[in-house]
Amino acid sequence: MPIDAAKALAAEPRTGEITWDRKDVQLYHLGIGAGVPATDPDELRYTLESRLHVLPSFATVAGAGSPGVISSLSMPGIEVDLARVLHGGQSLEVHRPIPAEGTATATGRIAAVYDKGKAAVLVMRTEVADAEGPLWTNDAQIFVRGEGGWGGDRGPSARLEPPAGAPDRTVERGIREDQALLYRLSGDYNPLHADPEFAKVAGFERPILHGLCTYGMTLKTVVDTLLGGDVTRVRSYTTRFAGVVYPGETLRIRMWRQEAAAVRVAVSAVERGDVPVLADTIVEHL
Repeated sequence: MPIDAAKALAAEPRTGEITWDRKDVQLYHLGIGAGVPATDPDELRYTLESRLHVLPSFATVAGAGSPGVISSLSMPGIEVDLARVLHGGQSLEVHRPIPAEGTATATGRIAAVYDKGKAAVLVMRTEVADAEGPLWTNDAQIFVRGEGGWGGDRGPSARLEPPAGAPDRTVERGIREDQALLYRLSGDYNPLHADPEFAKVAGFERPILHGLCTYGMTLKTVVDTLLGGDVTRVRSYTTRFAGVVYPGETLRIRMWRQEAAAVRVAVSAVERGDVPVLADTIVEHL
């Protein structure tokens, strides 16, 4: 079996220094659709260096996403085909606001390996801290199709009860045809998002958008719509990737305010009959 769960879990964490600057933050924000309209003051806080705020989901690409998903797939005990890999979910805990420029230490490890029968799920945890202390913790849930069935722990279920009642706000966000090509410049060069032939081998009609791009677009919408544009109010953000998104489509983002300082979110692709693309999504905030 290409995945040796015991060996993967016992492997030494990978630790390295990461750095980022304002240009990296601006590029990420542009990659998730910021800057439209270009002169809107609410958008300039994402694109203009003199007033730059950092959307917390930037943590998923800071330091070019290192140690990132692709590099983690080469850790001891793991040997998989990228064409069988899908990003199943993502969670982020922000310990304090992310600075627009920084140097930090990132420590990555395999935190869990689950057997889902037809697939294996790897939980890749990255903890980042700078000289002042912890900054953020990222957990990426990675599905590897065809690698389950060895009788291991199935892991917890991430499914939540659907939100009750009509959403408090519904916003639609268009995705540019070149969105994946721009977003990948922040560090995720998986050819699934750019190469039509590779996408066909992986079972898709054409390259798909990065799940983390949809993830960032959704958080920006929640912050701008319900949190007064204040990125520092975000404390955690969790989602399950329920379906693929293709560049050129439109996202429909539904938001429900919760009593416990949280927002439930559901995201769908308008042109494909409102098919879900993000589910079980929660933004916790101040």
